Amino acid sequence: MMAVLMKTAVSEPDRDTRRKRKAADIAQALSATPVDVAALRRMAISEGGLLTDEIRCQVWPRLLNVPVSVLDQEPETVERENNKDYNQVLLDVQRSLRRFPPGMPDEQREGLQEELIDIILRVLKRNPQLHYYQGYHDIVVTFLLVLEERLATALVEKLSTHHLRDFMDPTMDNTKHILNYLMPIIDRVNPEVHDFMQQAEVGTVFALSWLITWFGHVLSDFRHVVRLYDFFLACHPLMPIYFAAVIVLYREEEVLECECDMAMVHHLLSQIPQDLPYETLISRAGDLFVQFPPSELAREAASHESMASSTFKDFDLASTQQRPDSVLRRRRRQKQAALDSSAASSVVAQPSAARRFVRLAVMGLTVALGAAALAVVNTALEWAPKLDLFP
Repeated sequence: MMAVLMKTAVSEPDRDTRRKRKAADIAQALSATPVDVAALRRMAISEGGLLTDEIRCQVWPRLLNVPVSVLDQEPETVERENNKDYNQVLLDVQRSLRRFPPGMPDEQREGLQEELIDIILRVLKRNPQLHYYQGYHDIVVTFLLVLEERLATALVEKLSTHHLRDFMDPTMDNTKHILNYLMPIIDRVNPEVHDFMQQAEVGTVFALSWLITWFGHVLSDFRHVVRLYDFFLACHPLMPIYFAAVIVLYREEEVLECECDMAMVHHLLSQIPQDLPYETLISRAGDLFVQFPPSELAREAASHESMASSTFKDFDLASTQQRPDSVLRRRRRQKQAALDSSAASSVVAQPSAARRFVRLAVMGLTVALGAAALAVVNTALEWAPKLDLFP
């Protein structure tokens, strides 16, 4: 017992020391000329993320490359009357009470909800090519709670035209395409879980709300939400689907012990445990991205039968039409047989933590296109040799 107490007593100062050192490193990166964005990305990815909301206010704009001139602009007044999106946005915002801190005075919360509506309508008005989707408000409210209306407007607009661009198309086609990466990732790591899910015909609709809200809708602890946002903002736009995959893989035993029935497996997977080891899963998602980059999975994702549904209301209909992808399963069995025959002679080396953070940071710079389009364009692209091209 004494040893445990001594270990705890020693670990707390160590943790504080690491946090102070990291905060100093972030401050140094911010004060560099030019700002060391690559270092900021590495710190956002590494354990603990960006530590505090005060630091996030300084770093998130850098991660999204939002010019200072844009940050200084005062947001314009939004016309709500006759706005085609206003009624749906209002309904979604009114249902978002759980996203605000418990104990917040009603007057303060209602004021923030009004600002939330304004931010969403403002971004949509400035960018008529974007289409509102249910769940978008869950992302916007996270930025509003960390920043304030002016900064949140600028960052959400940049995010909406880059990381979230695929979700804001008139149709869900690109969103379905991104969901189609989920099963190939799982197949590469754990074919048994992959085959079980295929046999259950569960599809990927259980992960839809995870993906389009960056997990903001399904996690109750705001600290976990902003930690994930640190990670996602510093990485490639497809990183949320890798994180979704590691959650499923982490729950391997629960999945395999579940009855092999679509409704049962869907119910299990759609309920995310709130006590997940987030730092471990973030590190694991980064490892999988480096081992199996989107360029390597793009062909499988494109050929994979779409099992996602465009809306939650369509789930019952979609579930009756889902079928296992026999081609993908046969390919997995052939691949497994080839691996068995070679007696696992080759082992994928785990990248060092430092190199993984560097590669993820570099990959995170490539956000000019929507995630689905980017994955296709970069099918043959090798990022690692281009490390020296980035400042």
